[in-house]
Amino acid sequence: MTEARPEPDPPSPSPAVPAKRWAYVIPVAAIMYMLAYLDRNNVSVILPYMHGDLELSNADKGLVGGIFFVGYVFLQIPAAILAQRWSARKTVVLLMVAWGLAASLSGLVQTKSQFYVARFVLGFFEGGVWPAVLILLASWFPLRERARANALWMACLPLSSVFMAPLSGWMLDHASWRWVLVLQGVPPLVWAVVWWFAVADRPAQARWISRAEADHVEHSIAADEAAKPRAGSGSYLDAVKQRSVLVLIGVYFFWITGFYGFNLWLPSVIKELTHDGSSTEVGLLTAIPFTVALVVMIANAAWSDRTGRRRQAVAVPLVVGIAALLLGQAVDGALPRMLLLCVTAAAVYAPYGPFWAIPGQLLRFEVVAVAMGLINALGNLGGFAGPYLVGWLTDATGSSVTGFAVLSGFLAVAVALVTLGLRTGTHPVRRLSEQAAEGA
Repeated sequence: MTEARPEPDPPSPSPAVPAKRWAYVIPVAAIMYMLAYLDRNNVSVILPYMHGDLELSNADKGLVGGIFFVGYVFLQIPAAILAQRWSARKTVVLLMVAWGLAASLSGLVQTKSQFYVARFVLGFFEGGVWPAVLILLASWFPLRERARANALWMACLPLSSVFMAPLSGWMLDHASWRWVLVLQGVPPLVWAVVWWFAVADRPAQARWISRAEADHVEHSIAADEAAKPRAGSGSYLDAVKQRSVLVLIGVYFFWITGFYGFNLWLPSVIKELTHDGSSTEVGLLTAIPFTVALVVMIANAAWSDRTGRRRQAVAVPLVVGIAALLLGQAVDGALPRMLLLCVTAAAVYAPYGPFWAIPGQLLRFEVVAVAMGLINALGNLGGFAGPYLVGWLTDATGSSVTGFAVLSGFLAVAVALVTLGLRTGTHPVRRLSEQAAEGA
């Protein structure tokens, strides 16, 4: 016997439904995570200019970038559960204060080992922020808006590089790398105050939202939840044992290995293209690929929401990224290589919005928190593997060609998993998108 689904009141079809949530929730969350991403991104600009202060080999530099993600694993699931059962707003503000202090302290290290520990601790405190914000967005944006909401929030990733890579480069021309790290830990402490007063866990708790908009969001999310399949008994264990969740962990790991392997070493490649240009010049040029990535990332998410084709919105950009990475090692000339760096950056950033819309469409709200935490925790171990592999292979071969070729192989596995591993007749992602569109 089929259980009858509840029929919540449909959201108003009027185009005049208020949408203040896009102007309030997304910008505050985006700036907050831009500051988090700054602390892991600025090290890629700093490393080529440390001039042996800590006697770091290329493999050591890869380890500095990668060990952050070992620490990043530990709070993923606990923070996701806290965000769901307690408060995403409070969880994030506590983590923001902790990572701001850790970021500043990393500029005071005196040895290579201390630098490793500082990066580990920074990753530990930043690790819980990502799943906590995803839980927050799930309470504010229905499924048919989710990829766009995710992408606009996650636009902070390339935006951080667009703004902060030149800033870090300029600061390096006027101060030591230690002062750059110390000062860039201050903004999260300031923004924690803004976050505390501007963000609410759900529409019913926000002072600035109208009753019409709150009702619209609540009805839409209730309809989304009613359409989702139940995960066995509804326990966390039942959710994470689902084949689709295991596939998503694999996709994220192999994608993120390529993603961070490319990101960490991008400024070093650009420095090589400029024939050892100044840090300001390298910082400005590094911003160009991320500007392209920002535009493509938002456009791909909008296409994904409009069509419901989540798998294609993840796989196709990664295929383009593989081609660009390999071509970049085969061509000569600064301009062609710079163009291919732009294509690669756009390709590895483009899947973010669609990918993180998938778990919320497959799993009910009561179990999606731990699933997203697990996907992010295990997947982000690729953030350790990618930078370290490129650094180690560069030391071993004397060239970055082998490292980037290996990164292409990791991206290829991600494409295979998302294309074949999530293929199940009428795909639930597409089906739920169509159902949401019919209810719009």
